[in-house]
Amino acid sequence: MYSRAKKLCEEREMSMAELARRDIEYMLSVYNLPQEGERDWHPPKPRALGWKGLSDEQIKIEAQLTRTELDLMAQRQDALD
Repeated sequence: MYSRAKKLCEEREMSMAELARRDIEYMLSVYNLPQEGERDWHPPKPRALGWKGLSDEQIKIEAQLTRTELDLMAQRQDALD
């Protein structure tokens, strides 16, 4: 990369410092820097999403069930009905 940059500088008759300055100016114009106060990101506060009648533990158990376990539970329920 250095050799390509050096060749560009020679072709454009500019110094490496000038190339670096122009690159920095370009990067600052393209990328927005966070404003003061925007630097500290915090996740949104939890809110009720409609879970009713399920405890946190029950939700965790349901979420961790595999497809095979769900199929077996459905088969057992069908056998009981």
